[in-house]
Amino acid sequence: MRVLHTSDWHLGRAFHRVSMLGAQSDFVGHLVTTVREHAVDAVVVSGDVYDRAVPPLAAVELFDDALHRLAALGVPTVMISGNHDSARRLGVGAGLIDRAGIHLRTEPSAAGTPVVLADPHGDVAFYGLPYLEPALVKDEFAVDRVGHEAVLGAAMDRVRADLAGRPPGTRSVVLAHAFVTGGQASDSERDITVGGVAAVPAGVFDGVDYVALGHLHGCQTITERVRYSGSPLAYSFSEAGHRKSMWLVDLDAEGSVTAERLDCPVPRPLARLRGALDDLLADPALARHKDAWVEATLTDPVRPADPMARLTERFPHTLSLVFDPERAPDDPEVSYARRLAGRSDQQIAQDFVAHVRGAGPDEQEAAVLGEAFDAVRADDAVREVAR
Repeated sequence: MRVLHTSDWHLGRAFHRVSMLGAQSDFVGHLVTTVREHAVDAVVVSGDVYDRAVPPLAAVELFDDALHRLAALGVPTVMISGNHDSARRLGVGAGLIDRAGIHLRTEPSAAGTPVVLADPHGDVAFYGLPYLEPALVKDEFAVDRVGHEAVLGAAMDRVRADLAGRPPGTRSVVLAHAFVTGGQASDSERDITVGGVAAVPAGVFDGVDYVALGHLHGCQTITERVRYSGSPLAYSFSEAGHRKSMWLVDLDAEGSVTAERLDCPVPRPLARLRGALDDLLADPALARHKDAWVEATLTDPVRPADPMARLTERFPHTLSLVFDPERAPDDPEVSYARRLAGRSDQQIAQDFVAHVRGAGPDEQEAAVLGEAFDAVRADDAVREVAR
């Protein structure tokens, strides 16, 4: 069976205030063409179909167009909700849409109920695990510890139990939206950290033939059977080095996997430039970035006059301007943002406690801080669904 694996469409998202709707429409057209030209048997979309719980009308219309075009091809499509989606909204009408071959899996309780498709070698069971917010699904999965590994492990136990009751030789594909250990993040993914631990080991998914992951925006291989497709478009300058693509996955009769990357259309290249303003304006080697979306980081010790206007004369599509004067690491003027880079919310809070009273929190106090952050995250998730 030939499966096309994609994820993280983020319909409705802008790139530094530039609408991406046209590029997203081009991607949908490219997806449909790819399905037809490569004789794809099934499409899987591993979450974050939309960029937010209440998407703009234009994004909903594009999603509707994508569903109609995929259904017209007669190729089954399996989709799950991600942490950006409202699972309830995305899942509206799932029962009816199911009849058209579009299978929306947004309910955690249905983790062990697959979409079963057949090829000449037998059945392939597709299990959809929507994004599982631990604080909201802990009761459904009856876990003792609230965390991503616990709830995903419990969901996978249901998958393996169902698979064990199916005819021998049944192959399996799992769709999941999660941060798996070994994956490389970028700046455009929403943090899903709970209690300071977001990543789950790839071993959670043992026992299935292929795991189609979503959430991280870079295409990457965790193992030969566990892969991220990444987003089809860049949504932050941290993705300037990404090659945006989809996985074309072939499952043979025994469940062995071969995978090929298929490139997605690039609306405009990205360029991250760094240096003094005069150098950026004069360097002939930078001429190749004239048509790129540009992020310029200026290292001038004193902020120059009219930097954006001057930059856009040479680089008309400059979207982001950052000031980062070059200073010694112990210079008191080193930016607060730089000191916080790469630190979690809980680490920042613990540093604050240490700064205020001279000693960091003890184990019990750190646990209370973690519980507070978890409670806020869970409340935010509930509010977003209820909007």
